[in-house]
Amino acid sequence: MRKALRELLGNRELLYIITWREIRIRYKQSVMGLLWAILMPIIIVGAGVMVRLVASKVSGRPITAADISGIGVKALPWAFFVSALRFGTMSLAANSSLVTKIKFPRLVFPLSSVLTSLFDMVIALPVLVLLLPFAGVRPSIALLWLPLLFVILLLFTAGLCILFSAANLFFRDIKYLVEVVLTFAIFFTPVLYDAGLAGKWRWIVMLNPVAPVLDGLDATIVRGRQPDLPWVAYSLVVSILLFWGGVSFFRRLEPRFAESV
Repeated sequence: MRKALRELLGNRELLYIITWREIRIRYKQSVMGLLWAILMPIIIVGAGVMVRLVASKVSGRPITAADISGIGVKALPWAFFVSALRFGTMSLAANSSLVTKIKFPRLVFPLSSVLTSLFDMVIALPVLVLLLPFAGVRPSIALLWLPLLFVILLLFTAGLCILFSAANLFFRDIKYLVEVVLTFAIFFTPVLYDAGLAGKWRWIVMLNPVAPVLDGLDATIVRGRQPDLPWVAYSLVVSILLFWGGVSFFRRLEPRFAESV
C-alpha cells in the first residue's frame, strides 16, 4: 500500500497529464461543452422534485424549499459518484495501448477518472452555491464537517474505481453489472428522498456507505446541524478499508494486466 502511494506520488505529474487529457477528450466536439457537468444534477433534481410532489400528495405534507435544496445538495455528489464509477471501471480497458507498452503505476487510470469527475462537480458547484441562498439556506458552523464528508466520498469512490477497473480486465461483464447497479442504485440511496422517510428501516438505507455522506451533506448544508456521527464513522471505516483493499487487489493483479487486455 505504502509503495503504491509512493509510486503514485512520484508520478503525480503523469496523473495530472492523463486527467487533463481525459477532461479534453470528454468535452471535445461537444455542443454543450461544460454545461454537461450541470445537466446531470439538474435532471436528478427535477426527478427528485417530481418524487417529492407525489409523496406530498400521498402524505399530505407539502414540499418545502429545504426539501428541494436537499435534493440539489445531494445530486452533485451523486452525479460525481456515478460518473467516476462508470468511467473508472472502464479506465484500464479504454487505455489498453498504454497499459501494455509503458511501465508506470497503472493506478493513475482509475484515479484520473475520479479526478475528471471531480472536475465536473467543481464546475457545477458554483451554480448550487448561488442558488442555495434563494432557498433560504444560510452558512452555519456545521459546514466544518464538509471536508470530512468529501474525503469519505472520495475514498469510497476511488476504492470502488480501483477495484472494478482491475476486475473488469479479467471479467468483462463487470462493466455491465456496474451499469445495471448504477441504474437502480439511486432508488436505494437517499438522493431523491430523506433517509428518515424509511422510518424504522432507515438503518438498512444507511448501510450503503454513500448514504451517510449524502445524509450528512443535507444535514450540514441545508439543515445547519451536524451529521449523524455514528453513521459517518461507519462510512469512514468502510471507505478506508475499501480503498486499502482496492489498492492491494489492484497491485496483486497488475503484473497480469498486459496478458488480459
